[in-house]
Amino acid sequence: MASNILLVDDSNVVKAVLFRILTQSSLPINQIYDAANGAEALEILESHRMDLVVADINMPVMDGVEMIEWMRADTRFRHIPVVVISTEGSSSRIDRLRDLGIEAYIRKPFSSDEIQTTFSEILGES
Repeated sequence: MASNILLVDDSNVVKAVLFRILTQSSLPINQIYDAANGAEALEILESHRMDLVVADINMPVMDGVEMIEWMRADTRFRHIPVVVISTEGSSSRIDRLRDLGIEAYIRKPFSSDEIQTTFSEILGES
């Protein structure tokens, strides 16, 4: 079954790179949505089924950690796998994200292979 993926990052460049990697991959993708911050992402989640959320940490309005906390507190969204892609690499922040149940943490800059491998494993396409 084709997957719906939500890209949450305030950088249009990062979202464009991820979009290109995903559309050129062999992953069965139905739709790719995007949001500039956690608040926009939660609005999209309200009206669209997602199979994967990919989020940055540092964003205006609502950061990635706060968005994940909201998702995990809501029974409708807590099952959705989350991958964090960020330049921030402090062990305490990564530990906090793992406590929130993220599926993976990828440091920027990332490679196309790293994205495809991680997403394939999470979406069960490996």
